[in-house]
Amino acid sequence: MKVGALYLGERCLLSRVWRAESAWERARGLLGRPQLGADEGFWIEPCASVHTIGMRYPLDLAFVDDDGRVRKLVYDLPPLRWANGFGARSTLETSSGVLADSGLNQGERLSWREAAA
Repeated sequence: MKVGALYLGERCLLSRVWRAESAWERARGLLGRPQLGADEGFWIEPCASVHTIGMRYPLDLAFVDDDGRVRKLVYDLPPLRWANGFGARSTLETSSGVLADSGLNQGERLSWREAAA
């Protein structure tokens, strides 16, 4: 799994974002992991829908298309629920309240940058 940061233009939105790309990383997601901090996220690609079955805490989600544009935002998705983003290529998961407080809007462009080794 890769680690990087997520940017909105030149502004760092989240400074520590794990990027799941393999089938195993995508399937496991956040299951069994500690709750993300206020400056952390989990980027899943490809991914146009997520579930919170087995989760112990709610999530904020951003569904992102091929161009990095936010197609849909979902706030405070509780455990045992499902959400999708039609036309999304990737999904960003954060702890509940993080995206709501970030000022991120639908249509804005995000970019993930891998951390230097």
